[in-house]
Amino acid sequence: MAGGRPRTFDADASLDRAVDVFWQQGYEGTTISELTAAMGVNKPSLYAVFGTKEQLFQQVVRRYAERELAYFGEALAQPTAVEVVRDYLDRNAAALTRSDRPRGCLSIQGGLASNPANSTVTQFLASSRLAGERALAARLTQARIDGDLPADSDPAALARFVMVVSEGQAVHAAAGATHQELQQSADIALKAFELALTPAS
Repeated sequence: MAGGRPRTFDADASLDRAVDVFWQQGYEGTTISELTAAMGVNKPSLYAVFGTKEQLFQQVVRRYAERELAYFGEALAQPTAVEVVRDYLDRNAAALTRSDRPRGCLSIQGGLASNPANSTVTQFLASSRLAGERALAARLTQARIDGDLPADSDPAALARFVMVVSEGQAVHAAAGATHQELQQSADIALKAFELALTPAS
């Protein structure tokens, strides 16, 4: 007889439900009891399968990136730097205001405010966001090598600008900004990005 008790729940589906809870309430605003109720598991099963609350949250953030932020990787595959930024900002504005999902962004809402005791959570979220910024910077660096960006452009600074815009969009979305309003901001940001690539006269 095989050892261990067979699982009576779908771990992936439970993790998806945990994404929604953390997305809506943030890390500190979410209790273990709320998680077990949403995920359909008891506490022993939660700890056995997912680990501590913090370990579960880290899995949730990775699941969120895989499920909700796939468009970022697709944007990076666009043929030119301007198209990369346009595609990302446009799809970001739409994703942040989907009617069937919580508003805003889990990686922003999850840890805007944090008790010092949970500093590792905010550090983890910051590292996750930085990874995205570095991926965009690497794509823009390649664009500069390819001659698609001016030789004197700063890919790291440009990537930081784009991410500052998208993170600000997430905060506004959570506060009730509409898709149209975010799209207006995205359009202005794209114009600023293009202007930054124009050689000084």
